[in-house]
Amino acid sequence: MATRIVSLLLMAALLVSSCLAQDRQSEVLTLERAIQLALQDNRQIKNAEIEVFKFEDRLAAARTQRLPEFKITALGSQLLSSIDFKFERGVFGNYPGLGPIPNTDTTISTPRRPTFLFAGQINQPLSQLYRIGLNLKQIGAGREIAEQQARARRQSVINNVKRAYYAILQSESALRASEEAVRLFRELDRVTGDYVVQQVALKSEGLEVKTRLAKSEYEATTLRDQLASQKEQLNQLLGRDVHTEFSVSPTPALSHFEVDLAAARERAMVERPEIAEARLKIKQAEYDRRIKKSEYIPDVSLSFTYISPQNVNFAPRQIASAGISLSWEPFDWGRKKRELAEKKRIVEQANTELIEAESQVLVEVNSKFRKLQQTRQLLAIGRLAEETAREQLRVMSNRYTAQAALLKDVLSAQTSLADANYQYQQAMLAFWAARADFEKAIGGEL
Repeated sequence: MATRIVSLLLMAALLVSSCLAQDRQSEVLTLERAIQLALQDNRQIKNAEIEVFKFEDRLAAARTQRLPEFKITALGSQLLSSIDFKFERGVFGNYPGLGPIPNTDTTISTPRRPTFLFAGQINQPLSQLYRIGLNLKQIGAGREIAEQQARARRQSVINNVKRAYYAILQSESALRASEEAVRLFRELDRVTGDYVVQQVALKSEGLEVKTRLAKSEYEATTLRDQLASQKEQLNQLLGRDVHTEFSVSPTPALSHFEVDLAAARERAMVERPEIAEARLKIKQAEYDRRIKKSEYIPDVSLSFTYISPQNVNFAPRQIASAGISLSWEPFDWGRKKRELAEKKRIVEQANTELIEAESQVLVEVNSKFRKLQQTRQLLAIGRLAEETAREQLRVMSNRYTAQAALLKDVLSAQTSLADANYQYQQAMLAFWAARADFEKAIGGEL
């Protein structure tokens, strides 16, 4: 009884694991889900996001420059010569009843021995706060640039995911057509074999059909291998195990931007990260110019200093002072002026780059729009040609079965269908690729 129960439990476990395996293998990966997985797990996107976090750390570090600065210095050394403090007779005065102080020349010496010096300083910047604030704004602009670069990376990855997804769809469609050709040639091989036996068809005709069948089976195998490689590449883009099994679903309907060029241009001006990055570089260059100009302002700080020499005879044990420190370079032989002029030219370059970026985006949108329109028309032509060739092959196959057509006519029709199907598959891939490129050109992330 116990053995029977254990067997039933093992069978149930195997059944559950088999069902789970089938569920994993039958995963239907939609394009939207593929994009979502890529945005979550793609390694290139993660590195771009880490770059943004690096600017967060840089900002946090730069904010500490507003706070007081603490410096502690300790020096241990060996005197190479003695330190002598000499006081001449009467240097501190000559008093009635006491006489001169000191009454003889006096020398206090520190022999050659180890000495120690401890120093501490606290500085609170004052005038530098203006420059520090500008530096924070410049780093903030750099962080926003990193965010736009991360957006550009996301758009690039999404474009690659779409292209890979569309390539899988095209390969699956081509594989279905190839498998259909294999079935056709197998049926043709059966019919021709009967004809050869009946001496209605020549043996060479039967061999030609077998050759075509073998070639079709080889093409189907090649397409299966190609499809497996494409799925591995898509899994890599999604940041998951390359051996993950999945199937794809048909693509969604076209968006309205594909037929509205004016709306596409307007959206591109808003959504393209290259344009936003160019605008931010202008801000960054302007902050850099203002930072350079602020160097004309003297550095003024509140300062507290503490010094304590040790093991030195007659030297004070503690020295403390507080006050205001000022650092200024009034004459620099025109260095700051020339550096400021350079920063102004960088601002001019940034403005020019913005105009160039906007122009390039408009040219790209227009070009991708035209390419999309062309591929859409080519796809329609390819679909009609493929349907025509398929119908001609069907009619010719039926006539051959009824011995109303020659084998060469059937093979010719099959060749025409294969060519038409190849052209249709290429037109389909070109259309999907053009669609993905157009969506990227207008700044789409979905």
